Amino acid sequence: MTYRPFHTDGATRPARWLVTCDHATNTVPPFVGDGSLGLPETDMARHIAYDVGAKGVARELARRLDGPAICANFSRLVIDPNRGEDDPTLLMKLYDGSVIPGNRHAGPGELEKRLNGCYRPYHTALAELAARRDDTVIVSVHSFTPQLRGRPPRPWHVGLLYAADRRLARPLLARMRQDPDLCVGENEPYGGHLPGDAIARHAIAWERPNILIELRNDLIRTESQQAAWAARLAPMLAEAAETAGV
Repeated sequence: MTYRPFHTDGATRPARWLVTCDHATNTVPPFVGDGSLGLPETDMARHIAYDVGAKGVARELARRLDGPAICANFSRLVIDPNRGEDDPTLLMKLYDGSVIPGNRHAGPGELEKRLNGCYRPYHTALAELAARRDDTVIVSVHSFTPQLRGRPPRPWHVGLLYAADRRLARPLLARMRQDPDLCVGENEPYGGHLPGDAIARHAIAWERPNILIELRNDLIRTESQQAAWAARLAPMLAEAAETAGV
């Protein structure tokens, strides 16, 4: 089977929503280390390699919102599509206590190969989907680990990340905090966005309303959990967009 660096669902769905999943899989393409970064399977199954559960949420959320979804089909350890091309963490050599053998000696030539084989095709396809309408709203779905090694547990069930554009974030945050069962983080467990990341490139640069949603990965490990979160998030997003008037 020919390798494809991304997958899309519902490219012809008519709604203005575009759901993205930058860290959807732990796939290592065959042209990178013959399909291996030299890590044990236990590490490739961890959050360091991909956002556990995020793909299922993204696909079901897009279906419920009647818009397309695009999911990267390469591990964030191969190259991180949620970083700018000049970001020093674009190709990680050490992550949460694990050394990445396949990246230790990766030089400019290897980086360019991965940019052309994975990163750039994904961003080109994402840009085309985002441009299909003048009023696109971008929702980026990610997940986070409940606890990094040697760090305190993270209490949040879900986090909303945003930078200068708060149009969608503010009403969505208010709506989520009405739910007494949810512990919601504002720019947690990470803060805002990085220059040149996927939201900066495809949303902020075009003044498109956007939000990045982080879900704790122990809450979305099964298909039923992923579907339940998508069902929970879809009406909240629709309501927030209406409240914001975007």
